[in-house]
Amino acid sequence: MGRKKKEIKDVTIIDVAKEAKVSHATVSRVINDRNNVRPATRERVLAAMDKLGYQVNVQARTLAGGRSKVIGLLVHGLGNPYTGEVTSGIDEACNEANYNMMLYTTHRQISKEVDFVNFMVKGTCDGLLIVLPQSPDRYLTHLRKSGLPYVLVDHRGEDERDASIICNNVKGAYKAVEHLLQLGHRRIACISGTSESHSTQERLQGYRQALTEYGITVDPSLIVDGDFMQLGGFQAMSHLLDNVTPRPTAVFALSDLMALGCLDAARERGLKVPDDLSVVGFDDIPQAGYLRPPLTTVHQPMVEMGRFATRMLLDYIAQPDLLPQKVELPTKLIVRATTQQLNP
Repeated sequence: MGRKKKEIKDVTIIDVAKEAKVSHATVSRVINDRNNVRPATRERVLAAMDKLGYQVNVQARTLAGGRSKVIGLLVHGLGNPYTGEVTSGIDEACNEANYNMMLYTTHRQISKEVDFVNFMVKGTCDGLLIVLPQSPDRYLTHLRKSGLPYVLVDHRGEDERDASIICNNVKGAYKAVEHLLQLGHRRIACISGTSESHSTQERLQGYRQALTEYGITVDPSLIVDGDFMQLGGFQAMSHLLDNVTPRPTAVFALSDLMALGCLDAARERGLKVPDDLSVVGFDDIPQAGYLRPPLTTVHQPMVEMGRFATRMLLDYIAQPDLLPQKVELPTKLIVRATTQQLNP
């Protein structure tokens, strides 16, 4: 006959109150981070919670009218420096506000994005940040009705109820292509991002606008789909160099990672950057300035975007009647060493 399993009793706030010699109401105030608790009492309660191994039931606390002090964060994945920079800003702002961050990664699977949003609406967090949403139309109606505060990051949102923060993609892309045009380039290719991304559409708009205003007809054969990742940039640039005649003398990649792929493809074919091919990216990820040659790119303030989005969300959590804002941050062309005057 096997041994009888020992029953483990869940620790409650009543147990914590007895251990700390305070009322359970005081324990509740400490858990919910209220201000009307003396510092010494707060320390005694926290010590009791630690000793007993008390775990806060976030969902129960939220249903009871308290705050979880947790912000939900939804991202594609963690392999992109862009995501890392934005998340860094979010983490900084959460830390300043004594909030925790609950991170979910979708791995670019739309079904996961929908499922995670629907899960967080049920009360697991006080608010939600969605970075580069892929298919917001599939859940935003439900999210708006739920009353859960949220901010879309790098997506404008189609409804006045959608709080959002973006960078000026159109102007940034325009400046990138204008820079190449002013260097004498006319065969300027563009490596696009994922089609569902608003950033893709806006950066393509800036690309086309610059060419048109300089009297250059947009050539569809010079626009190749990418995926914002390095391999996608390599494959797109390989196609342009191997199949398009005459080949482009310059390329504007809609992300720095794709620009890195362009550099790889050019190098593999014995081409020198910028002597044979000028390359411009978008984002200004930390690696951009340390490449050889350093990458000319469009800087968007990614850390600031994450920080600003979090502060917006915290304002909506604290003041539910605030009207949602749509904030646009400026971009800036950073000229380095992957672009030069076209040789006649």
